[in-house]
Amino acid sequence: MKYGVYISNFALQGDPNRFLELAIAAEDAGWDGFFMWDHNYAGKNEWIVDPWITLAAIAARTEKIRIGTTVTPLPRRRPQVVAREVATLDILSKGRCILGVGLGGSSENDYRKFGEDVNLKERAERLDESLAILEGLWSGKPFSFSGKHYTIDEVTFNPRPIQRPRVPIWCAGTWPLKAPFRRAARYDGVFPLSMSEDISLEEYSDVVNYVKRHRGSMKDYDIVIMGRSTGDPEKDSWIKESEVLGMTWYVEVMMGDDFDKHLETIKRGPP
Repeated sequence: MKYGVYISNFALQGDPNRFLELAIAAEDAGWDGFFMWDHNYAGKNEWIVDPWITLAAIAARTEKIRIGTTVTPLPRRRPQVVAREVATLDILSKGRCILGVGLGGSSENDYRKFGEDVNLKERAERLDESLAILEGLWSGKPFSFSGKHYTIDEVTFNPRPIQRPRVPIWCAGTWPLKAPFRRAARYDGVFPLSMSEDISLEEYSDVVNYVKRHRGSMKDYDIVIMGRSTGDPEKDSWIKESEVLGMTWYVEVMMGDDFDKHLETIKRGPP
């Protein structure tokens, strides 16, 4: 199992320097990944940092730790712009980027507040088309696309990302809805969420079995579990139990402006 930090981008009073400090500390303490939320507006006038610019700074100041977004709502982004940003970030980080994608959280905050009233069905269509476009543009070969929502006249995008066959894509999904997990089975990993506040180990096990049924081999496939550790190995034993169920990443959830608390958690190392 690998271990990562999973931090809201409306934490730390929107100060990118604080995020950078935490990422450097995470690498020094032996964490394997540093992942940021990708929201534009959280609905309560929080101070929000742009994850892409912040991750670029982190890429330039670290050497080993994997970095990425969990999750980028592709339906509210232009896929060609995301393709360029991710390729650049992968090159800057020397092949350490992971892209987490999904429909996005609240329709009210990230969509309707900015005049984008996109229903879930249309958002799902846009997500699937965007993923196809990312793969095509990252190929470095002439690529055209004609879909319901996007059209691309023949273009060739270079440079390609470093990673082959592509930057790993993790798809978010809310269990027990099934469609997001069928989508996730076609890519490189899944980030399960739950209808309730917390997803149980039993639900994670159900996710593993469902994805395996649609994917076949689980070789080189990531399933991400999230939570908050206590620093007490006995109380945190559920994290290791999740590895037995097939989880490949544990990410430590961090929210709020308490920098010192987050730094203390990071410095004690992976649970």
